[in-house]
This record gives sequence, C-alpha cells and structure tokens, in this order.
Amino acid sequence: MAYRFRHALCNEVFKDWKFADACKVVAKAGYDGIELAHFTLADDPVAITAAERREYRDVMESEGLTFVGLHWLMVAPKGLHVTTPDAQLRARSWRHIDHLIDLCADLGPDGVMVFGSPQQRSTTGGLTPAEATRNWVEGLASVAGHAGQRGVTVLVEALPAAQCDVVQTMEEAAAIVRQLNHPAIRTMFDVHNAVDERDPHPALVDRYFDLIRHVHLNELDGRYPGAGDYNFQPLVETLARHNFPYWLSSEVFDFTPGAERIAYETIGHMQAVAAAALAAISNEEKTAQ
Repeated sequence: MAYRFRHALCNEVFKDWKFADACKVVAKAGYDGIELAHFTLADDPVAITAAERREYRDVMESEGLTFVGLHWLMVAPKGLHVTTPDAQLRARSWRHIDHLIDLCADLGPDGVMVFGSPQQRSTTGGLTPAEATRNWVEGLASVAGHAGQRGVTVLVEALPAAQCDVVQTMEEAAAIVRQLNHPAIRTMFDVHNAVDERDPHPALVDRYFDLIRHVHLNELDGRYPGAGDYNFQPLVETLARHNFPYWLSSEVFDFTPGAERIAYETIGHMQAVAAAALAAISNEEKTAQ
C-alpha cells in the first residue's frame, strides 16, 4: 500500500528549551512537523511581533519542519472564557481567538487550532451545559469567516467528563461542525481525551472521518505513545485505509522522562506501528486478489 503518515510532535515537552534547540531535536528525531503551545513562545501570544513571527517561522523551516498548528488556545493570557454569560468577557475571549487565527496563519500555511481549553469553556455563571454550548457555537460561527480567509482550521475537540462539561463526545463535536457547515470549522481525535467514549476508537474515526482534520496520539493516561499498553495499530490502520492526509501529532501530558527521550521513543514507536499497520493492510489486499 503506497501511503505515508505525517508525524508531528507538540512542543510543550520542550517548555524550558530555546525554540531553535527544540526544533533541532524534533527534526533530528525524524518528525515532519511541529505543533505549538503558544504560551511557550510568550506570556501573551497576541503580543508576539511580526518580526518574531517571521523568526519562529524561519527557524522551523530551516530545520525542515512544517508548522502544524496551535493548541491550548485559551491558557494565556489568564482570565478568558468563551462560554460565560458575561457578554463583555465572552467578546474579549473570542477576539483573542481571532488574534490567534492571525498568529497561526503568520507561523505557517494551512495550520490548525485545536480548541480544547476545558477550564475556559466549561459551564460558569449558572449556565447549563446546553446554554454554554450554544455560546461556544455562536463564538465559533463568529470567527469561522476570518479563519477561512487566513487558511486556518479551528478544531472542535471533545473532552472527557473529568475535564469539561461542554462537548464531551465525538458525536457532539461532529454535530457542531455539521451545524456550522463551514470548511474552517472541523473536529479532531485525541486518544487520551476519548477515554469516556463507548465505541472503539477506530470505529469513531471511521464514523467521523470526513470531519476529522487532525489526530493527537498519546496513552490513555497522558504519557507518550509506547510508554503504556494502548494498542495504536487498529486506529492507525483505520486512518491508513482512508488515506488520512493530515497530521498524527503526539501530545504528551507527562514530561517526566525528559523531552529528548519522549521525542525519540514516541517517533520510534509510532513508525513501528505505522509499518505494521501498512503491512497488515498490504497482506489483506494480496489475500483478496
């Protein structure tokens, strides 16, 4: 089967490193791209100057890395909330998303913005989850046009109950994407955040594949792929059968092993999984002939 996955790593594991040094390790380990937690670049990401944005872009390109996109959108600056009944705060928070769309576009073409941010979208101020969700949908609709103009795709991420009470399943995320019906609003799949899903993960990816623009790889407990016992092969096989054209990006929540070990062992594990998945599909195709 002639198919090749595109592997990326989220840079948050390098949070104490110089950006250029982190990019060197990511490239040397064998990744194709890098995904950024913007607060690792600046306390207020919106304040990153045009010159600094060009410099970050040049550093990534000089190492042969593709900029994949942004995640943890609402972490910095502090105090933002996108579903609050406070209309002024909500408007300010969505202006922040608009500014991040520009940052994302300035760092590289075709970037994604993974919209998790559980604390900044969970219910507050006495709203029900349904009311908060309506505020989130309204906000997404307000930024969709700008995102489309800048070539950025905003991704509605489902989060488990332990993290958030607004959009907890892939079904809910997909319903929002279909309701908005805008090419700049899509969804994504995250292994760690799908822990509450009732259906097998490959089945979810197969069901919502046409809406999935990005995949986060991690163990169910948040460690790096290969550090636990999650079987990634069925998921990867499903993606390969659909010729998934986007990114497999490893987002790690436990940084204890150290950035370099995480980078190298993750890519080694996922490359082995990908090879096994493609071999299995190839054998099936030969048997069917």
